[in-house]
Formats: sequence, C-alpha cells, structure tokens
Amino acid sequence: MNGFMGEFLGTMILIVLGAGSGAGLNLNKTYAKGQNWLFVSLAWGLAVTMGVYVAGMLGSDGHLNPAVTIGFAAFGFFPWSQVLPYLLGQFLGAFIGAALVIIQFTPHFKATTNEAEGNSVGIFATRPAIKAPFFNFLSELITTFVFVFILLNLGNFTEGLKPFIVGMLIAVIGMGLGTTTGFAINPARDWGPRLAYTILPVPNKGGAEWSYSWVPMVGPLAGGLIAAGLEVLVN
Repeated sequence: MNGFMGEFLGTMILIVLGAGSGAGLNLNKTYAKGQNWLFVSLAWGLAVTMGVYVAGMLGSDGHLNPAVTIGFAAFGFFPWSQVLPYLLGQFLGAFIGAALVIIQFTPHFKATTNEAEGNSVGIFATRPAIKAPFFNFLSELITTFVFVFILLNLGNFTEGLKPFIVGMLIAVIGMGLGTTTGFAINPARDWGPRLAYTILPVPNKGGAEWSYSWVPMVGPLAGGLIAAGLEVLVN
C-alpha cells in the first residue's frame, strides 16, 4: 500500500498546486489573474517537486505519472507487480487534487461567467495552442521523451535535492517545449482533472474537450516507452 498511498498523495499535491496556479492565472478576481508563461512553468515545476517529496517520504518512487511508471516497467526499471497500484494512486490523486481546487476557487468560478473570461477546462487539463492533432501528439511524445530520458539518468529522484532538480526539469521543459500543447507529459495529470471538471459542479464551466484527450494520453505514454527503450540501448 505504500506505493499506492505515496503516489495518491504525491499526485494530489502536484495537482492542488499546479491546477491551483491555473485557476489563479485564469479566473476573475484572483491576485494572480493574467500572469505569464514563466509563472505557469515555475508553478508546475515546484508542484512536481513538492509532490515527489511527499510521495518519496510515504514509500513510493515518486513517479506521479503513468508515462514514467509504464515506461520504466516495460524495460525492467520498475516491477510490473507495482504498476496497477501506482496508476490507481496517480489517477485518483489527480482527481481529488482537482476537486480541492474546485472547492477552493468556487467564488472565483462564479465570478468568471464563461470561457472567454477564463473559465475553461484549460485550468485543469491541457489544450493545444494550434489544433493540429498529429503535431500535438508529436509535441507530447517529444516532450515526454526528454523528461523520462533525463529522469532515467538522475538515479533515485526522491532523495536529497533531486526532487527540486526534477521540478526545475519540468519548468525548463515548460519554457522550452511546453508552449505548443501545455506540456501534459502525464496522462493522470490531464485525465484526472479533466474528469473532475466534467462531472463535478463547477460554476459556469465550459466543455471538457474530450475529443482532444487522446493526445495527452497516447503521446506521453509513447514518449516514455521510447525514452526507456533508448536507455536500455545505450547502456
């Protein structure tokens, strides 16, 4: 259960802080309304750092991401017996994290009456800057490949200052590659909050854009598998 609980609470923290920054950025009458992409990238990077610290202290490997868990397992870096508990923890943690953000920002959702004002699924899930499904898929594949390949060469990334390094990795990925699709690089980070936005009573919400959701699911999984496969080839 340690793996499940670590991934559940670590991913919950990741989404509370990450999606919370998205809510502050987009919703009316918050102090962060209208902040820039640097704010987004750093916020998500530090959210990952804090999530990894929590997960590691609770006994998991701090994946917080099915693309990491499945990629690692497929090439022998992680036991298959632990994959299902990790995935359950990640998706449930992401959903609960998003639910907490919805509760926290309910007055601001009420004050933001439509998508044009910022009340959109983009607070919780990713959407492309230019909708071009094949290239959106490639963006997520390449971005996740870079992320997972670097992780594989960090060793145990729950120790010492390594969670901070992982967070800075997320931040630089956001600044360097994330401007095309919003750098999901994590199916749980996208699907859990997207589902929460879909089924929970968010005031004035727009559409959840499930027609795009295959991209932040399939792209990261493919990128993680390619990264882990390359790691095996070069070692």
